Amino acid sequence: MKTIPLIDAHHHLWAPQSDPDQLGYVWLRDIGAMKPFGDPTPIQRDYLIDEFLAESAPRQLAGSVHVQTDPKLPDPVAETAYIQKVSDASKHPIMIVGFADLTAGDFADQLKRHLEYPNLRGIRQIISYLPERADISFAPTDFLADLTWRGHYPLLGEHGLSFDLQLYPEQMLAAADFLEQHPNIPVVVDHLGSPHDLSEAGLKCWNAGMTALAALPHVSVKLSGYAMYFGNDLSDVAARLTQDTIQLFGPDRVMFGSNYPVDSLHIPYRELLNFVDTQVARDPTVVTKVMHDNAHRFYRFDVG
Repeated sequence: MKTIPLIDAHHHLWAPQSDPDQLGYVWLRDIGAMKPFGDPTPIQRDYLIDEFLAESAPRQLAGSVHVQTDPKLPDPVAETAYIQKVSDASKHPIMIVGFADLTAGDFADQLKRHLEYPNLRGIRQIISYLPERADISFAPTDFLADLTWRGHYPLLGEHGLSFDLQLYPEQMLAAADFLEQHPNIPVVVDHLGSPHDLSEAGLKCWNAGMTALAALPHVSVKLSGYAMYFGNDLSDVAARLTQDTIQLFGPDRVMFGSNYPVDSLHIPYRELLNFVDTQVARDPTVVTKVMHDNAHRFYRFDVG
């Protein structure tokens, strides 16, 4: 059987212990402080390129996408510079999704500085916010309702950048209404739409929101973040939502991402990889798209 080329469309590299470039990590040094995905203690350590590349063995990664790790870094552009250097030194193609604060007055300047690095492809500012669930909210407020945030968003399109959208199902209808106004900015929904509520009511909300987002042709989705919402249980519900996602978005707008090392808290990399492989294995052309081609196109691996 021919080996399917593999791109991991969502992972992180970080060095809170050694911090050779003095990024000044924040949450990764706040040992044991609970996060929406649980106790982060086991991953609050250096996670470097060699360890990451070994995760998928015996399969080799043709490329990968590093997604920003910490919105509280003193200078988020320093993380982009660090990952660019890692990619260049390792000869492993890493496209970069950096952090920039769309509510900041200097947002335009942040983008210009990020764009000095050739592998920069997009921006993520997590908007996951539930007003009555501070324990699982990543964002401090509802960015979708912030006029400055909304006003700065079009600058992404002016610079040819994409947006990684991490949000909760309860926010999806409002997000779809907003994103419909900006069809020139490619968007990818992180972590299967963050299905935090697996009750029937919660899944109904998830389905309605994902249906609205999938109706926008410029919106894609990542099969990622499984451990954040299913723990180590890759069984019925995880499979059901994966199949529903593929059905909603179609085989050309779905991509695999490990979310490592975060998902390593509950699921071995090979188990994640095998699960997604199994979910898309019915059609070899679909496997190639989900595991390689869609991420290659969305994150423009052929540029530069």
